[in-house]
Parts: sequence; C-alpha cells; structure tokens
Amino acid sequence: MEAPVEEEKEPSLMDKSIPLPTLSPAVPPYVTLSLTVVYTVFYSLLFLFVYVQLWLVLRYRHKRLSYQTVFLFLCLLWSALRTVLFSFYFRNFVTANTLGPFPFWLLYCFPVCLQFFTLCLMNLYFAQVVFKAKSKYAPELLRYRLPLYLLFLFISLVFLVVNLVCALLVRMSSAEAHTIVLVRVAINDTLFVLCAISLSLCLYKIAKLSLANIYLESKGTSVCQVTVIGAIVILLYASRACYNLVVLGLSNKSINSFDYDWYNVSDQVNPPMS
Repeated sequence: MEAPVEEEKEPSLMDKSIPLPTLSPAVPPYVTLSLTVVYTVFYSLLFLFVYVQLWLVLRYRHKRLSYQTVFLFLCLLWSALRTVLFSFYFRNFVTANTLGPFPFWLLYCFPVCLQFFTLCLMNLYFAQVVFKAKSKYAPELLRYRLPLYLLFLFISLVFLVVNLVCALLVRMSSAEAHTIVLVRVAINDTLFVLCAISLSLCLYKIAKLSLANIYLESKGTSVCQVTVIGAIVILLYASRACYNLVVLGLSNKSINSFDYDWYNVSDQVNPPMS
C-alpha cells in the first residue's frame, strides 16, 4: 500500500522559522541608470573642461609648472579615472566588481589619493601666501618653506603607501577585509582632518593679513572667495570622515549604507567591503 500523501500546509505568517519577506530596493532600476548617466556625463564634462584649461596654459605659454597646472593635472587624472569607472556599469558592472589588485586600486583607491594630494597642494599654496605676506616683516620665515614642502611630500607618500598596501592586502591575501578597511579609513580620515585643520589655520592667518589680501587680488581672487572655498572643502572632508567612521562602526549591524545599488557615497568604505 502506498503511504498516505500529506497535504502541504501553506506557511503561516506567525511561523517564526520562515523569514519575513525583505524590502525591495529603495531606488528603482531606472533611477540607478539615470544617476549613473548623470555621474558619467558630469565627470566627462569635467575632464573636457580641465583639459581645455591645460591646453590654454600651453597655448598662451603660461608657466607650465605651477600650483595651477599641478592642480589642474590632478583634477584631470581624477575625472578620467572616475569616468572610466562609471562607464563600466553600463554593460559590464560584474567586471568592475571583480577587478585585479592593481586595477582595483587604480579605479577605487587612487582617486582618494588624488583628492588628498589636492588638499595638500591647497595647504602649500595658502601657506606660501602667508609666508610672502609675513616675509616683509619676518624674512626668517622663508627658511621654513622647504621643510614644509618636505613634510607634505612625506605625508602624501604615507597616504599613498597605506592605500596601496591595504588595497593589495584586500585583493591578494586572506586577511580579514573589515580590519584592513578600518585601518585604512582611520589613517586616511585622520590625515584628511589634520590637513583640513591646517588649511583652516592658513585661511585664518590670511584673513588677518592685509598684505595677503593684496597678494591674492594680484592673482585674481580675494580673501572672501578663498575663505568660502576653504570652508566648503573643510566641511566636505570632515563630514565624509565622520560618515566613513560611522559606517565602519555599524557595518556588523543590520543597517543599510547610504548609497544606491552599486555605488556608495563614500569611495573609501564601499568597494573593499562589497
């Protein structure tokens, strides 16, 4: 005789052993695609704009090696890497999430290094303004320019090496990725905040020096413009540092990161942890 077939009962909502249905994505796919297009177009236009600026420098034979040209070159390289990264997500986003160690570092981590280099460059430029404004009354301050350049060069190299080593460890070793990312973000954001504080001190000194205002006006800007730009930069880096640390601190809990689908607001936290 055949064994009696038991009728399958429909799962009850009160059954705790059955997981509850998960929430659907907060952002529809068409919104994700639209944002990807917007990001890609923005970075592409930024690349073209900076490229034209550098071409004009060569065309009119301005000084080729200056704070302006180095700043533009860093922006050009940063926008180019971002354009390449975002262009992956139109067709082969799987490739972007499974890159090798060096391409992963180049597309995900190196843009953060370029941002830090730009912040260091701003510190050096405004420190030079302070030195030139005070050198009339205290010429001995000029002797500190070379040590200051060497200090920021050393900090930039430390930042670069830390990011490169951490990216390689995440991709090539069996070490715990969360610990590596935590160390990387802690060092990165500490250096970002320290450079932001240094920049704020330079801006405070410039605001107090009348000769600095004259020097900036001769370069086509003013203390007010410099202060506003500096305040925005400091706010952005400080807020991103807080966001990175909060996300890493809560990464073991059931909390959704502030992102849409494949791209996180912070480029320091999301890629290594995905």
